[in-house]
Formats: sequence, C-alpha cells, structure tokens
Amino acid sequence: MSVEWAWWIVAAVLVGAELLTGTFYLLAVGMAVAFGGLAAYAGASLPVQFTVAGVLGIILTIVAHRMRLSRGTPPLQPSLDIGQAVRVETWNADGTARVSYRGTSWDAEPVTGDVPRAATMYIVATRGSRLVLSDRRPAA
Repeated sequence: MSVEWAWWIVAAVLVGAELLTGTFYLLAVGMAVAFGGLAAYAGASLPVQFTVAGVLGIILTIVAHRMRLSRGTPPLQPSLDIGQAVRVETWNADGTARVSYRGTSWDAEPVTGDVPRAATMYIVATRGSRLVLSDRRPAA
C-alpha cells in the first residue's frame, strides 16, 4: 500500500468518527490528514507530508473553533425539574440535604440559609448535579 492511501484511510476514519461526535474538530483534523495524503501523492517527502498535515490541522482546528463560537450557544431551556416536589431524606450539619427524587438520592441545598427545613421541598434551580430547594413551589 502506498503512503498516500494510508493518509486517506486515516482521514476517512477521522471523518467517520466526526459523524459520531458532531463537533467539527475531527473533521478539521481529517481534512488536514487528507491534505497530507495529497502531499504524499504529489511526491513530497515524509517530513513535508507531516508538516502539511500538522500546520493545516492547527489552522483548520482554529477555524472550526471560531465557527463554533460565532454560532453562539443555544438559549438555555428551562429545566423540567423546576417546581417538582422532593422528599428530604436527611439534613446535614452544613445545611445541605439528601433528597429522594426520580427514584434516587440527590445532593441538595436550600436556596438561602433561612429557608425552613421541611420534609417536602421544591426544586427552584440546579447547580451542576445539585438541586436547589425552597419550601415554596416557584411561580410558573
């Protein structure tokens, strides 16, 4: 097998992997590797082939990153958890709690320090995987 075919096979694998991720970064690297294959097909030496692929990989990755940033992030959708009732299993000494919600235990914290501790609380927000609770159901 000639060297250019090895480049193109690697490029095809990278582009195929891109179809699974959808980030465009692997597409950029795959295109750069394909250009390395074109350099091999043109008869360039192995160091030149790697230089072409490396430089274009950096440039195309930067282009892909800037395209992603220019599209912006989609607006946040309101969490479907907001307003749902949870059953408090235990209150910890540091003010956090373990609650039962959706069939499992979650870490939770009160929205403010002066929220009364109750057996049933309501989700008003999330912070990462931690639920933020209030004693009153939030307005819709």
